[in-house]
Amino acid sequence: MSSACVPAHPESLGPARATTPHAVTGTDRPHHPPTPPRRRPLAGADLSASVAVFLIALPLSLGIALATGAPLQAGLVAAAVGGLVAGRLGGCPLQVSGPAAGLTVVTADLIHRYGWRATCGITVLAGLAQLGLGCLRVARTALAVSPAVVHGMLAGIGVTIAVAQLHIVLGGTPQSSVLANVLALPAQLANLHPAAVAVSALTLALLLGWPRVPGRAGRLLGTVPPALVAVAGATAAASLTGLALPRVDLPSWSSHALAGLPEGPVLGIAAAVLTTTLVCSVQSLLGAVAVDKLVAGGTGPQSRIGRSDLDRELLGQGAANIVSGALGGLPVAGVAVRSSANVKSGALSRNSTMLHGVFVVVAALLMVPVLDLIPLASLAALVMAVGIQMVSLHHIRTVTRHREVLVYAVTTLGVVLLGVLAGVVLGVAVAVALALHRLARTRITHEEKGGVHHVHVRGQLTFLAVPRLSRVLHLVPQGAHAVVELDGSFMDHAAYESLRDWRRAHTAQGGSAELTGCRAGVSSPEYGHGPGDSHRPGQRAGHGPGPRAGHGPGPRAGLGPWRRPGRSAGDGHELARGISAFQRDTAPLVREELARLAREGQRPSQLFLTCADSRLVTSMITSSGPGDLFVVRNVGNLVPLPGEENGDDSVAAAIEYAVDVLKVRSITVCGHSGCGAMQALLGSGTGGAATPLGRWLRHGLPSLARLADEGGAGVRLAGRAAADTVERLGLANVVQQLEHLRAHDSVARALAAGALELHGMYFDVGEAQAYLLRRGGTDGEGGVFEGVPGTEELPSPA
Repeated sequence: MSSACVPAHPESLGPARATTPHAVTGTDRPHHPPTPPRRRPLAGADLSASVAVFLIALPLSLGIALATGAPLQAGLVAAAVGGLVAGRLGGCPLQVSGPAAGLTVVTADLIHRYGWRATCGITVLAGLAQLGLGCLRVARTALAVSPAVVHGMLAGIGVTIAVAQLHIVLGGTPQSSVLANVLALPAQLANLHPAAVAVSALTLALLLGWPRVPGRAGRLLGTVPPALVAVAGATAAASLTGLALPRVDLPSWSSHALAGLPEGPVLGIAAAVLTTTLVCSVQSLLGAVAVDKLVAGGTGPQSRIGRSDLDRELLGQGAANIVSGALGGLPVAGVAVRSSANVKSGALSRNSTMLHGVFVVVAALLMVPVLDLIPLASLAALVMAVGIQMVSLHHIRTVTRHREVLVYAVTTLGVVLLGVLAGVVLGVAVAVALALHRLARTRITHEEKGGVHHVHVRGQLTFLAVPRLSRVLHLVPQGAHAVVELDGSFMDHAAYESLRDWRRAHTAQGGSAELTGCRAGVSSPEYGHGPGDSHRPGQRAGHGPGPRAGHGPGPRAGLGPWRRPGRSAGDGHELARGISAFQRDTAPLVREELARLAREGQRPSQLFLTCADSRLVTSMITSSGPGDLFVVRNVGNLVPLPGEENGDDSVAAAIEYAVDVLKVRSITVCGHSGCGAMQALLGSGTGGAATPLGRWLRHGLPSLARLADEGGAGVRLAGRAAADTVERLGLANVVQQLEHLRAHDSVARALAAGALELHGMYFDVGEAQAYLLRRGGTDGEGGVFEGVPGTEELPSPA
């Protein structure tokens, strides 16, 4: 019995496209570490992106160091080490690492408890822990933490930062805890420092207003980072007006404190190392995933960058924390603001990240007199704004929509009142309790309508619900027609067997049963599954190979004994049920992504031309999602030559639109086994020229001629011989249609400009195996289709 019909995690429906130029897979392709990139010379795009990132990193690094109570040089050390070490060794080439706002509360608490040098030692130990986790290859395990917990942790940290920095903005000194800061706020408001408030207000005004300058001037000014403008403007105003304010004081590097051994209770030190490791790792890994989405959603050379190697990223972050802590720097993690700026500035390699670290080193050595002019109130206002932005309204709406607002709220309050580690543990506990509650709360009802007995199961169907399910099922009289409506996303083995045993007994007594809902996949009265099923009992949606993972087709035809006698599996009722299941289960998960595509328009990277055969589910075999593929389907996956008499302009129009308007980067022609069009060509040459089908199949005659010319030395499959002549013709047909593609003007121009690639693909339906044309095939000397394994990268393009 099929067990699920919606993705296990809503976030898995993101719009990431294939990240290699020859790939035909899309959103949900299993993660494989990318091939280490070749060393490339410094590109102009990397240079300009590094400057933009440096201008953002410089004031933020000083502000975060100020917020933690660490020496201000520590922020510059962490920024330089994050760029040079994490940038060179990490697994996400475009992610920028350095001192992060998410680590502010943790670091401030460590400094308060153990002192600065001991905090540096704890940072080194946390880096060693990250190296260990990276060697164990558990990076993706961190992504299993509920997003509500992660967003709640960041929101709690943001609240803590904002409340503490508010005191500096008002001209005072922050207290050691959020509660103490809140209690001291009335007294602070009664003793405002006008100069500090004025500088802070100017900083915030520039920070918020700079990106909103309208018109052409706004577009030009928008190239300068708002953080730099805000701090520079406030510094200039304070200097010109001669305001008496505390300012940045960078002492000589000769007196800079390095790491020391932490002293204190062993359990306390261990908890400190664990907290630092947890926050650094989770923030960096989530940042790497976010960078992947930004890169995959773009166009041009940037979209060819491979997906991040998360285990390598963890190793790089660990090495950076070891070096930063040893040199007296703050803890290092991937930073969303700087990474986003790096990607949007057009960075093409890790050279950009590393060069920004070089700029920070130069600034720390040569720009000390300039940095000493910055008012502390300006930096505090900048960091306070960052803290406020960490409480994201978008995240709150998301967790509310998925009924996880309790987890978010508990985590946020826990971080604010009890600390980061305690808040995260509390949030995880609430998330687990909520999941168990949902798993155990299953409502099962029975009612009779018009002689039909309806059993409605709402919720997760597990062994905990089996006693109630059995009692309700036995209320159905012998010989009656029953409809079991399943309204949930999970069924375990015990529930499956209970339903199976009841159905056997009920049908043996002359009754009939029909299963409706998203798990209508039972087809065989014996233990097992019919041809249409794609999940085993207990399998979570989104993890199986079948089409029910969120992008596949509607209900299966193989409903077997669950189908009402006399009803065709393909009638309108089944289609309506599939649409209903989509609206209920899948639409809420993809609505946000589809709304984005509706606003921004489609930007597919590939044209996928394949047969109209119903067994070829393009989204399933390419693991693609909305917006990934521009698909053209026809009988026999044929590409008529341009200008041919009685040709079909629909295919030519689609090719022209895909290449000239959508600017796709690759075109894939996909044939398949058991193709009826190939059988018709072999049987009668044109399948009967007097019919529309016969006239269409004339476009396949060149493929038939190719097969006759090649004989036994033509296109072949690697590893096995062709099953029959139909398969040999199907393979030759793919190669022939690639030649026809080259005859189209739009394709020829794009190929000549190096902006387009052509690929051949063959799908064996019975084996569920895809083959890609790897060698030859377009030069008249045959070619080889090689199977695509499930654990390696795709072969090189043809």
